[in-house]
Amino acid sequence: MALKKKAETIDAAANEAVKETVPAAEEKKTPAKKTAAKKTAEKKPAEKKTTAKKTSVKKAAAEAVADIKEEVKATVIKDAAKKNAEKKPAEKKAAAEKTSVKKAAAEAVADIKEEVKAAAEVAANIKEEVKATVKKAAARKAPAKKASEEKASADTAEIKAEETPAEKEESKKPAEKKAAAKKPAAKKTAAKKPAAKKAVKKAAEAAEDVKDEVSTAAETSVIEAPEVTAETISEAEGAGAEAMTEAAPEAPALPEPRRSVAFIGSECYPFVKTGGLGDVMYALPRALVRQNCDVKVILPRYKSIPLAYQDKMIYRGAFEMDLCADGKSYYVGIMEYIMDGVVYDFIDNEEFFSWGNPYTNLVDDIAKYCFFSKAALAALNYLDWTPDVIHCHDWQAGLVPLYLRTQFKDTPVGRAKVMITIHNLRFQGIYSIEHIKYWSGLPAGLFNKDVMTQNWVDANMFKGGLTYADMITTVSGTYAGEIQTPEFGEGLDAHLRYHSGKLRGIINGIDYELWDPAKDSLLAAAYDSADVLEKKRVNKLKLQEELGLEQDENKFVIGLISRLTNQKGLDLVNAILPQLIDGNTQVVVLGTGDPYYEDSFRYYENAYKGSVCSNIMYNEGRAHHIYAGADALLVPSQFEPCGLTQLIAMHYGTVPVVRETGGLKDTVQPYNEFTNEGNGFTFDRYDAGLLLDAINYAKTVYFTDRVRWDEMVQRDMAKDVSWENSAKQYRDLYLELTW
Repeated sequence: MALKKKAETIDAAANEAVKETVPAAEEKKTPAKKTAAKKTAEKKPAEKKTTAKKTSVKKAAAEAVADIKEEVKATVIKDAAKKNAEKKPAEKKAAAEKTSVKKAAAEAVADIKEEVKAAAEVAANIKEEVKATVKKAAARKAPAKKASEEKASADTAEIKAEETPAEKEESKKPAEKKAAAKKPAAKKTAAKKPAAKKAVKKAAEAAEDVKDEVSTAAETSVIEAPEVTAETISEAEGAGAEAMTEAAPEAPALPEPRRSVAFIGSECYPFVKTGGLGDVMYALPRALVRQNCDVKVILPRYKSIPLAYQDKMIYRGAFEMDLCADGKSYYVGIMEYIMDGVVYDFIDNEEFFSWGNPYTNLVDDIAKYCFFSKAALAALNYLDWTPDVIHCHDWQAGLVPLYLRTQFKDTPVGRAKVMITIHNLRFQGIYSIEHIKYWSGLPAGLFNKDVMTQNWVDANMFKGGLTYADMITTVSGTYAGEIQTPEFGEGLDAHLRYHSGKLRGIINGIDYELWDPAKDSLLAAAYDSADVLEKKRVNKLKLQEELGLEQDENKFVIGLISRLTNQKGLDLVNAILPQLIDGNTQVVVLGTGDPYYEDSFRYYENAYKGSVCSNIMYNEGRAHHIYAGADALLVPSQFEPCGLTQLIAMHYGTVPVVRETGGLKDTVQPYNEFTNEGNGFTFDRYDAGLLLDAINYAKTVYFTDRVRWDEMVQRDMAKDVSWENSAKQYRDLYLELTW
């Protein structure tokens, strides 16, 4: 703004000087350029030359002022102001790249200095030209003034030639207007001949003033742009950094120190999955990567792994390994696949893993997982990758701690700590001592009552792993306590009480990338907590249409997604299902398992057409539809180490009805009508009548107090059931083991 005002002052002073020298010749309205050209080409009378001289001097002065004005505006005002505005990161460039602030500021300073220097040079040159014209006009007499006029005309033509067509047009217009306005003064021109000399002098003074103004403007442009000076670069950079932080917050720093972890287990989604273990082996390593852990997952290379993954595996090597008590050796191949920052190494052996399904029969599975446990440790040595912690899962990896502390204790991998997680204590890998001793090749001293022997004649692979592990974890805090009791201990309650000092419980989570109603492409209508109430009705109607149920959004839809076994409380559901069908309730079942329960649910579907649908299969897409379309989900398990279905249901806004056991108790808070708290409905004792009461209570709230039901749905969706919290707790345990 200061530059603009100074330019206007200069312009006004120049115009005032020009007004005093307006010649009578302007009444002819001839353009300045043509007049100058004609003066050099034609020889007119002396009195006309005097008038032409005045015109030429006036135009030289006016053109000099106009040129200076253009130079100042173009090179100082416009460019400097533009550069100045562009380099204000705190005001106009809040989202600019902070790394270029310092460089851009330095460039701006250099550019402004160059522009000011150029403008000053132009002003100095023009001033010299004007001075020369003034001296020649004052020193020479009339006969000698022709040469000065020709030079002035030549100078004027040269200056005008440098102008752009647009500038010429702009300079001609005000000259014509002034000529028209000054017609009455034409008669007085003869009396004002001395004024021409005076006007030239004033023009020279104006040029001098312009030079001073240019210098002042240059200084002002730097002063008014503190953010591009050397003293304020750091402030600009700080302001830019602050603006960048507000516009695009940086990802939080990864926790330190870093730990390397090797997961060893029998299944992992998406390669092979039969239950919740596959979900944990997939989701937990990925969450640990975000906790600054280097994770490798070791799995058997089953024949059933889809070719889409097998074709992308990379061969990492092979070797022979002794296994059995008689020294028999087996081929061990290593195939590698990398996904989402996790390295998956597959143990390859056609003799053990070419049968297709992961689990066949216990006799063959014992041999298979003895080989796998030892081969996993041998592969780590072969790959020269020694983790800080080896994390084993369930009985299939139960012999890993035993091998680590015996046959591998003097190898690099023997330096690692070992943790074992109980996903389901009911399955332990129990078989005869002779069979396990032969296939494992472990020392005979391990087959005693404190390590592997159970019931005096059997060996327990899981028991041996629990004994030699540095840390034992389960998948919920409540389950960690339950397995130390005879009711849930599966014969190992006393053993676990003995090792309770190294026993911990950490609840599982769900993978939000797989289970996210806001991005679920399998749903009829994706939704989040903001529009769940509206969109769940759409998904309910679509589910009813898909399954052949009566389409009515006011029906209370109960979902059941489970393995059909006693452990999952199916005997309770089987006992009360006819009482649930009251004309306002629909039941949807999805799963496979015990033929007794499969046949029972097929019967109920035929008996209650339009109200019951039994899907005796497992279909991933249909599971998504049920989670999104049902109002409530039944999980009446006899025992449940953790449970994932109730977590998924809550994340999809479906209210769980569960028994208070294991992870179900840890994750579902019973609804309290007096305080309007809770996120589900629960019952404690394993009793069909209590299950029916819990379901009826849920139906009562649904039909009579929909506002509070909807609030519960939104609380469920807001609950954090991701793997992030669980991964942090596991990382803390790894640090505890290795600190």
